[in-house]
Amino acid sequence: MKWNKFRLQTTTQAEDVVSSILTDIGIEGVEIEDKVPLTQKEKEQMFVDILPETALDDGVAYLSFYLEESEDKEAVLEKVRNELDEMREFMDLGPCTIEESQTEDVDWVNNWKQYFHQFYVDDILIIPSWEDVKPEDEGKMIIHIDPGTAFGTGMHETTQLCIRQIKKYVTDTTRILDVGCGSGILGMLALKFGADYSVGTDLDPCAIDATHENMKENGVSKDRYEVMIGNIIDDKEIQDRVGYEKYDIVAANILADVLVALTPVIVNQLKPGGIYITSGIIDDKEEVVKQAVSDAGLELLDVTCQGEWVCVTARKPLEKAGE
Repeated sequence: MKWNKFRLQTTTQAEDVVSSILTDIGIEGVEIEDKVPLTQKEKEQMFVDILPETALDDGVAYLSFYLEESEDKEAVLEKVRNELDEMREFMDLGPCTIEESQTEDVDWVNNWKQYFHQFYVDDILIIPSWEDVKPEDEGKMIIHIDPGTAFGTGMHETTQLCIRQIKKYVTDTTRILDVGCGSGILGMLALKFGADYSVGTDLDPCAIDATHENMKENGVSKDRYEVMIGNIIDDKEIQDRVGYEKYDIVAANILADVLVALTPVIVNQLKPGGIYITSGIIDDKEEVVKQAVSDAGLELLDVTCQGEWVCVTARKPLEKAGE
């Protein structure tokens, strides 16, 4: 099936109003393109490896929407233009020009799979659920992973740095907390390395299904892990659910800016003597994260690198005698 794509030019100040107009008409899935800088709050909510580079805000926004080829596009466009004309009496909507093009029907959720193939992280074979294990790989540690729409395949350098540090510090009594767990790969590997229990938090609801599916695919029973949605940085309910001084390891493979906000909070979840493993740090942000670790009273243990990425590992001090 082909789709008709319509790209409407407006202003950054009016993009929310125009988007609301399109939604009220019955148009779903509006895409917004602009150059508005992210707020600090938005940065803290982006549990991703690195923020995209953006140019300065030029006040221009583009809203794209799609109609099935069979839909009466002229009728829909007439409604759109009429609603925009009415709103123009109250605010500047910009030119509101509409460009039309066609696009093929694409399975956006699954199309990326052509780029994800099995690979090694040291002696661990990570293989997508749609590929078969080769005979020569039988008997090795094999992790089946299907991130679906949640972040985390293990291919990225930041994830691999975390994997190595988790393997270094995990024991058979380890309870691990993975902040920004995505597909659940770090918690799952910790359990495979021998950890006792894993808890994951994420902002993306897709992480729930992805983690459950990947744990099941790798033979991990539900009594060995838990995953929950919420921002542990500022959500007291999530902090309480996660618990205090319960974790031997906390792993956070997220943005350096988020790590700065997270670190003084997460020390409360770490046991005395617990290990804090942070990654997602581009090399020029290393000192910022190390300073956050120091300011939180943690002892720096290790800094490891892969490519332009850095992993900072620290320890929460043991309680002093008599405390």
